[in-house]
Amino acid sequence: MFNLFHLRNIRGDLLGGLTAAIVSLPLALTFGVASGLGPEAGLYGAILVGLFAAVFGGTPTLISEPTGPMTVIMTAVIATLIAANPENGLAMAFTVVMMAGVFQLIFGALKLGKYVTLMPYSVVSGFMSGIGCILIIMQLAPALGQSSPSGGVIGTLAELPNLIGNISYIEFTLFAATLAILFLTPNKVKRYVPAQLIALVLVSIASVMLFNEGDIRRIGEVSVSLPSIVIPTFTQDQWQVMIVDALVLGMLGCIDSMLTSVIADNLTRSEHKSNKELMGQGVGNIVSGLFGGLPGAGATMGTVVNIQSGAQTAWSGVTRVFVLVVAVFGAASLIKEIPLALLAGIAVKVGIDILDWSFIKRAHRVSWQSTLIMYAVLALTVLVDLMIAVGIGLFVANIIIIEKLSRSQSKQIKAISDMDDITVLEPKERELLNAAKGQILYFYLSGPMIFGVSKALARERAAIKDHKVVVIDLTDVSLIDDTISLSIENMIIEVLEAGKSVFVVCKLEANKQKIIGMQGSKSLTEEMFVETKEQALCLANKVIHKN
Repeated sequence: MFNLFHLRNIRGDLLGGLTAAIVSLPLALTFGVASGLGPEAGLYGAILVGLFAAVFGGTPTLISEPTGPMTVIMTAVIATLIAANPENGLAMAFTVVMMAGVFQLIFGALKLGKYVTLMPYSVVSGFMSGIGCILIIMQLAPALGQSSPSGGVIGTLAELPNLIGNISYIEFTLFAATLAILFLTPNKVKRYVPAQLIALVLVSIASVMLFNEGDIRRIGEVSVSLPSIVIPTFTQDQWQVMIVDALVLGMLGCIDSMLTSVIADNLTRSEHKSNKELMGQGVGNIVSGLFGGLPGAGATMGTVVNIQSGAQTAWSGVTRVFVLVVAVFGAASLIKEIPLALLAGIAVKVGIDILDWSFIKRAHRVSWQSTLIMYAVLALTVLVDLMIAVGIGLFVANIIIIEKLSRSQSKQIKAISDMDDITVLEPKERELLNAAKGQILYFYLSGPMIFGVSKALARERAAIKDHKVVVIDLTDVSLIDDTISLSIENMIIEVLEAGKSVFVVCKLEANKQKIIGMQGSKSLTEEMFVETKEQALCLANKVIHKN
């Protein structure tokens, strides 16, 4: 842990932490209010996840805090559990956060960090864009000066005509002004002061000075006391739902953090420790849930700002937490005046940034399958369910990939009896095959052999009946899965039952043991396996000439 901390760059780390805290404050307030738990939950999450992930994580410059995707999931979890159990639903929602942290600890302990991001890009793109759309849609009501209707995304879209009909023009003006500042602030200004902070200060001041007499919905009183412990709460009826929600939340946090860690690596020219980072995120989310904070993950914006300000070690994350604590306790009376429409504007900008514009802009240039998967996952994420969207997306994407691989690898299976025009054999080996005068059937396989090519292998087996000896060449096969092992075993048994001889050329001991170890018959023997093609062809010719 302590190799993440050193004092050689303390000035850069302090500056990075300070700058990251300035970026974090408006976002923590925004996500806290957006979740329905209030600004305190966002602040507690930013402080607790940020502190423990920095201390126990594996990416020194990573800034961890509540993020847009995590907030969207948490909002859905809260709504579901409170609807099912009004009395204990909130405590159960925070229990889900703790359980998500436990899952992240398990992922880290099992060293699954490097596998977390091994997902088709089209699925990740559709999922993240869907999250961005949800975040935008859920802010339509506060942007128009009204409370969010029940029913989530569908409920908001259904109520949209009523929301527009009852619009509060003052609050919509504050919302529009916030977006204008976020989009129009020059980059040279953003290098020194984050646009979110500029909008937070200017729009809040304008709302007090110009519209103080108006009926503007504001954050209200913010508790500056220490958070209370939330006792983990379960119910038998909701247990399965809580497990699934925790798994989704934990996996999303892992993906979010690992992607941000990769960005940090590119900026710092270093390499993070993925499994340790997952465990750090797990500890952070367990503590955050225990004290009523939002779940968090690695945040791209805060991390980039942190690194660009000169941070190199985890002291920057600890500094950020210290600055946040001081700011919250010192500015609580000012925070209560922040308009909810302003926070809606910040949240909408986050949602727009989450949308994968790079894929959307070039969707017409990539394959139609990837485009279809991306938009299907996006639509399912917004209109149906996050878990269903990812599950269907992964299933379809993997089926397409397997089909393409199988089609490609099927071309690497050849059944040959005359090698005059084939170059996979040396001249001596070619002579031995031709000397058999078509009585040897030579099966040549190459590359990784996965279950999708078993059909192609079965088709070629039809030629076995016309030959006396079969040689199966696995010299150039790098991988054999269980399905292909069984197919090869069935081929060997078929040859033997027909009274013919068979020899298998296999250099890799792992492939040999795979075939022998999978057999359900004692017909396969070590004597059938040879190491060279020439040896197999010599033995095949002896069998032919003996008969």
